[in-house]
Amino acid sequence: MGNAISFEEPWARTHQFDPPAIFDALRKEQPLARMVYPDGHIGWIASGYEVARKVLSDPRFSHSTEIGHFPVTHHGQVMPNHPRIPGMFIHMDPPDHTRYRRLLTGEFTARRADRLAARARAVAAEQIAVMRDHGSPADLVADFAKPLSLRVLSELVGLPYSEAARYGHAPTLLHDPDTDPQEAVAAMGEATAFFTEIIELRRKAPQDDLISRLAAQDDLSDEELRNIVTLLLFAGYETTESALAVGVFALLHHSDQLAALRADPARLDAAIEELLRYLTVNQYDTYRTALEDIELNGETVRKGESVTVSLPAANRDPAKFACPATLDIGRETSGHVAFGFGIHQCLGQNLARVELRAGFAALLSAFPGLGLAVDFDDVPLRLKGSVFAVKSLPVSW
Repeated sequence: MGNAISFEEPWARTHQFDPPAIFDALRKEQPLARMVYPDGHIGWIASGYEVARKVLSDPRFSHSTEIGHFPVTHHGQVMPNHPRIPGMFIHMDPPDHTRYRRLLTGEFTARRADRLAARARAVAAEQIAVMRDHGSPADLVADFAKPLSLRVLSELVGLPYSEAARYGHAPTLLHDPDTDPQEAVAAMGEATAFFTEIIELRRKAPQDDLISRLAAQDDLSDEELRNIVTLLLFAGYETTESALAVGVFALLHHSDQLAALRADPARLDAAIEELLRYLTVNQYDTYRTALEDIELNGETVRKGESVTVSLPAANRDPAKFACPATLDIGRETSGHVAFGFGIHQCLGQNLARVELRAGFAALLSAFPGLGLAVDFDDVPLRLKGSVFAVKSLPVSW
């Protein structure tokens, strides 16, 4: 096992848009390679497209936190195994995962998401007005991407955006490894307390929102419902906000692709899929643990060994996507794994696409001269953490 890489190597991103260079070598020689986890466990990392999909779709791999080995540290500390958390179904296997996910599937269908499109466009227009009122330059993250994502998701879930100060900053603090741990814990406590209040209110006076519909389920406890709300917020807010902001950053840097999109706005959906593939902001925490010995890619993954799947690396596999390091809004992107794969594939991907479509369309229409207000290398990035992001994006028009 002397050739096992450290868990830190695959996360050592140094470029604004590209995953760490080690993945290029791994895909050629060891698309399933040995990796030393933070707790000393010697498991695996999958960087090839095909092997990644196999791991994510094989029911012999578990996503349980009770047996898995975390591929990252939290504020520098090793993350221990812990019992499953009621309602936090992202880290559950069937049949428990199936039970919770089935309650939510109807809320996030493509048809339901499309019905939210008009509202997403209205929110985007309102945030454009905020940017205009602020004047050029403005921070696209604070004035546009964050509020657009949080407002649309909050309305669907049933969280009053007027009180976003009580819950909106918790996901950012928890996703950012540079945050003061005590500050993050305090923010999480405040958010969950707020969710408890809202659940109690919705049980007494239901509204047309997800919390009210879930509260009507006889077999869901307050604890389960609170954790479901927490999961939806943490999984759906920062990811979409980051995909939008980093996507704009990428288009402003790749002026030829931005020009092609402006020349033919009908290519917007294709451009969004390519940006999702090219950037893949979900960069950490995708791992599975073998429930039995499994033959995979010519290797034997032993029972109890964890396999980390690098979604950014899989989406840059030249065996699947030609010239994958090139941003090309005209390419065929079907099959990309920016939203994961298998039974844990992102539940809210249809909603995310609606928000991204509304956000990009509004910006392209409102600001024909949109550009960076700082040098390219001066845009502050969050390179580590579960979600790749820009901390701010100063733009002018």
